[in-house]
Amino acid sequence: MDYFAASLALHRKHHGKIAIRGKMPVNTKDDLSTVYSPGVAAPCEAIAKDPEAVWDYTIKSNTVAVVSDGSAVLGLGNIGPLAAIPVMEGKAMLFKKFAGIDAFPICLATQDTDEIVQTIRNIAPVFGGINLEDISAPRSFEIEERLQDLGIPVFHDDQHGTAIVVLAALINSAKVLKKDLNDMKMVINGAGAAGVAIAKLLKGYGIKDPAISVREIILCDRKGVLHADREDLNPSKRATLVFTNPNGVSGSVFDALHDADVFIGVSSANLLHADHIRTMAKDSIVLALANPIPEIMPEEAYAGGAAIVGTGRSDLPNQVNNVLGFPGVFRGAMDARAPCITTDMKLAAALAIASCVPQPTRDLIIPASLDKKVAQRVAKAVYKAAMGK
Repeated sequence: MDYFAASLALHRKHHGKIAIRGKMPVNTKDDLSTVYSPGVAAPCEAIAKDPEAVWDYTIKSNTVAVVSDGSAVLGLGNIGPLAAIPVMEGKAMLFKKFAGIDAFPICLATQDTDEIVQTIRNIAPVFGGINLEDISAPRSFEIEERLQDLGIPVFHDDQHGTAIVVLAALINSAKVLKKDLNDMKMVINGAGAAGVAIAKLLKGYGIKDPAISVREIILCDRKGVLHADREDLNPSKRATLVFTNPNGVSGSVFDALHDADVFIGVSSANLLHADHIRTMAKDSIVLALANPIPEIMPEEAYAGGAAIVGTGRSDLPNQVNNVLGFPGVFRGAMDARAPCITTDMKLAAALAIASCVPQPTRDLIIPASLDKKVAQRVAKAVYKAAMGK
């Protein structure tokens, strides 16, 4: 099936993927007087007296803003806010399908960090959560960090959603191969939002009692391995050296792959070939997550000796898809009225996703993306973590 042609036809037919509907009938004068003037004055006055009442009387308790500036959309790059709308609409649609959350795309006509932060602050009163999406690094790190005082969860899904689902896939891959996840050498290619967040979660960075703390993580960008002697590292990349590359490795990503147990790609298409996989450790794990074309196709990775292969594509086995994470994460966090999403909540989400496949196999390390039970289990785990249970 030609998914690109089908997608164009579908979007043109429906003029987008989402719509707003009323929850109450407006068929009579009494209906109108209740939902609008004069009756609507009552909830307004109640909220004015007690701002916390907004959670009881408005959409705030179940509404998320999906915010992007269009600077890092899928694998398409900086295509701007108009071209980002279809992706943000899709994200809103998935929030509704898997977690019953009402979400709305907010695509901003600015890529200025200060303007984005202030705009989100200005629109925050109506939302119970903010999902940052497709904002390029390192600005995405700063934007998320500066908004942690909003009093509602602010979560950059390209970072943490990806990290959560990758960790779940690795937990089950280690089970299949009967290996100790914490004793593995891992190479992550792509030192942007997703790559950095994956490295942090795998290292247990910021977790009170880390169940996961991988022995060796090597992070690479377009110029090769991130190491202390490189003078071209921006502050966010240099900060990763606290928890990556403990042996001071240098060279290219291909050099780093020697004897590695795991390759995680959040970078670019067709980066690797079978010969590169042959340099890795026996029974290696390859998660090639570049979209729409992965760093290496599964058949070639298997030909090179990989034991388990996953991609970001829905038409291939072992799809590592953020939809397994973000709906349940927001549902649990919002139900708990959590002011932020902690690293312990992210770990709880990853463990919950992994638990949805009680007997993982080479071709089933992670639940199907359309399995609605996953979001329910993730929400419950995140809620418990948020409440300290």
